[in-house]
Amino acid sequence: MITLPRWDKKANFKYYLLSFLTLLFSWEVLALLLRNPALPPPLLALQQFVKILPATLWKHILISTYRVLISLGLGLILAVPLGLFLSRKENLDRFLAPLVYLLYPVPKIALLPVIIAIFNIGEISKIFTITLVIFFQIFVTTRDAARKVSQYSIYSVLSLGASMKDIYRHVIIPSCLPDIFTAIRISLGTAIAVLFFAESFATLQGLGYFIMEAWSRFYYPDVFAGILGISILGFCLFLLVDLVQRFVCPWLFI
Repeated sequence: MITLPRWDKKANFKYYLLSFLTLLFSWEVLALLLRNPALPPPLLALQQFVKILPATLWKHILISTYRVLISLGLGLILAVPLGLFLSRKENLDRFLAPLVYLLYPVPKIALLPVIIAIFNIGEISKIFTITLVIFFQIFVTTRDAARKVSQYSIYSVLSLGASMKDIYRHVIIPSCLPDIFTAIRISLGTAIAVLFFAESFATLQGLGYFIMEAWSRFYYPDVFAGILGISILGFCLFLLVDLVQRFVCPWLFI
């Protein structure tokens, strides 16, 4: 039976609450100093968020969540196995490394108009764009993490008669998991940023659309209600990643 390591829920809740209150206080002070309708006070934004959440906002949050999760899943499925494989294939990696170095720095979001022209303005274009961006982040991190695995650890397992499958399962993958979860966290932030841009035009659904539509009406309480929706989406996804990591990598929390 797998048991998760201890987690002080009260302490974590206290720090989360303290961070939240600090953010609200800083937001309130900045709103009072600027006195600009473009930055409404936090209470007004929170009230608007609660007001429109059951009416329309929840649909946009669900659609954006779906797009992020599908893109992240596709990125992991494509990038992790490739990164693990190339880390042990030196000649092939030397051939593909220049291609990665050439393509990685290119801002993939600039290709969005081309992607929309190819895949039209449906879900595929948005998911493809997000997946394309986060693929390289996860791939490079996974490959570099697998390269750091000690050869002596691999030799010791080989001396016991292990196959290459056993080496991946018992040595390489467990060693890479912490770095892969770090890549997931980084990719989540990137995916949500790209999501906002992808949803800001050629669509009628999603938090990016909701925010830009409210901005076009100069109704900033709705703008910040949408921003709160994005913040809550990211917060929940990060908590989910932490929970999965605690289950998959319990040795890190002992």
